[in-house]
This record gives sequence, C-alpha cells and structure tokens, in this order.
Amino acid sequence: MVKTPKAEYQSIDEVSDVWKILTKDQLKYLKENIIVQNYKKNQIIYCEGDTPTLVYCVVKGKVKIYKTGVGGRSQIVRMVKPFEMLGYRAMFAEEDFVTAACAFEATTIYAIPKAVIRRLISENKDLAWYFIQALAVDLGIADKRAVSLTQKHIRGRLAESLLFLKDSYGVESDGETISIFLSREDLANLSNMTTSNAIRTLSTFVAENLISLDGRKIKIIDEEQLRKISKIG
Repeated sequence: MVKTPKAEYQSIDEVSDVWKILTKDQLKYLKENIIVQNYKKNQIIYCEGDTPTLVYCVVKGKVKIYKTGVGGRSQIVRMVKPFEMLGYRAMFAEEDFVTAACAFEATTIYAIPKAVIRRLISENKDLAWYFIQALAVDLGIADKRAVSLTQKHIRGRLAESLLFLKDSYGVESDGETISIFLSREDLANLSNMTTSNAIRTLSTFVAENLISLDGRKIKIIDEEQLRKISKIG
C-alpha cells in the first residue's frame, strides 16, 4: 500500500454525495484527516481477524470482500465499486473483521480513521442515519444472497451472479459486455461453486446462446432468459 498526496485526487465530497450532508467545518475536519491509499491488483487491504481502525471509501478501482471457508476455499461476499464504502460494519460492532478485503484491480481508497467517523456521527444525525440505512441494506442483501447460494442449483447461482455483476458495474460501450472481468475462479467463488462447475456452466450458457465469452469478458446475449434461470434456481 502506498500513501499519496490528497491533492492528486478528487475532494471526498465529490467522490460520494454522503459527505455533502456535513457542515462546512465538519467537511474541513474530514478532509484534514483522510489518508489516501493506493493498492496494486490482488493486494490485501485488510485480513480476517484484523481490528478495524479505518473506514474505506473507494475512489478508483474495485475491491472484493471475501471469507475463507473449509479447506481454504474463498467465498466472495461482496464486490465494492468506486464511491462505495467498506469496513464500517466491524467498526460499529466493535469486533474484528470476519472477512478480508483485496484490491481486485489497481485501486485508490480514501481511508478515514475510526475516531474521525465517530466524531462526525456524534455531531451530524444525517450522517448517522446514512450509516444506519447502509447497514440495513447490507443486511438485506446478505440475507438474500445466503438463501440464493445455499438453495439454488448451480445454473441459478451462476445466472444470478452474472446479473448481479451487470447490475452493479454496468456494461461496455457495446451495451452487452459486463464492465468487470473476473477470472473463472473469482466467478466461482462469487457463486459458491467449484471452478470446474463454473467453467462447465458457462460453457452450457454459451451453447444455449445466453452469453458469449472472450477470455474474461462476458457478453450477455439473452438477459431475459438468464433472469428466468436465476428465479427458477
């Protein structure tokens, strides 16, 4: 991880609208205390068991949050894109991280010390309400994903993951290619399946003309049918 002067990047209130609810003095205090961190692809941001001391706001790049399961196999819990935050749940719970976070690609983060976040929340009820809503949304998504990844069949899980990636990251200029390029292993970890099952199911989707593949690029051809498969499970 490399620290970089803040002047090279956008102001934090331009990165995420949430900070615009701060008063002028509160925003000044925040800007004076943020730490700019640059991570290379696959570089660890925090590990399972670490004690949280920072809240992270992604400025550029993507981050995967994952948990190591039985036999050392990873399960991707969430993918974080620019302007989203991570690391706050464990901090508010006052417990160590139960997941790990890793830069999926070259990533720039604004790290905000725990004491700064706590002071701002104590002074600004709108910011406190923002984090309450964020935690509630995260809980809802986690509950839905838990059911999907344990009860749906392989086809349904993979279809859901492809649609999740499309809805989260959008598509390239062609209007069909998902704007994030995952390895087969990462896609399998996101879908709670083995890499070999992910490869076989992708090949089946190609044969059914639902998607096309070009290396790590995935183009969705028949979104309606993928959504049907996802719902059926």
